Amino acid sequence: MEYQILDHGFVRLVDFMGGDQAVVQAARVSTGQGSKGEERDRQLIDYLLRHRHETPFEHAVFKFHVRCPIFVARQWFRHRIASYNEISGRYTTLKYEFYVPAKLRRQISRDYKYEELPEDVSADLIEKISQAYDANYRLYNELLEAGVARELARIVLPLALYTEFYWTINARALMNFLSLRAEAHAQFEIRQYAEAIMEIFKTKMPWTHEAFMKYWFKPIV
Repeated sequence: MEYQILDHGFVRLVDFMGGDQAVVQAARVSTGQGSKGEERDRQLIDYLLRHRHETPFEHAVFKFHVRCPIFVARQWFRHRIASYNEISGRYTTLKYEFYVPAKLRRQISRDYKYEELPEDVSADLIEKISQAYDANYRLYNELLEAGVARELARIVLPLALYTEFYWTINARALMNFLSLRAEAHAQFEIRQYAEAIMEIFKTKMPWTHEAFMKYWFKPIV
């Protein structure tokens, strides 16, 4: 399962273990029992999330491959109950891949409300952003050609550069990520990734997703 995000990004599911039934197994092992049929198993998952009994959800695990701008990754990596392995600018020459927003926005209130800049102003500034990327990447290549180590030459590249990483996370921690990054206060760019991940989560764990939306996820508009 793969979703294209922003201009050069993506999120794809590369591996998955467990699922709704793994949660049921983990929850019922305490009484030496297992599945009791679909209806009662769904009721159990509903009960677990309604009362925030969350540890059984750690037995379902997702592994994603993600490409996103560095400034998005830095927000992402604050979710520490997960495993990350990221491409390294020490060991590889970084590609010319920068996030160019389709439109620019300004904040109009303290509670993260935004509005778009006028189209003519936005277009002019986006062009200047692209020119800055060109200049920075030319300097990066100039440093490499002069023999500067990759680990140092990369310092001239901006946060809009795309990075990529593998992300392995259990369903309990994933629900925490989604509760924060898919809601309206999250930054637009990371929210695009979170909404795609929400669809993957819904497909792979439909019973858990349904209960999550009822008892945990609180969209704010």
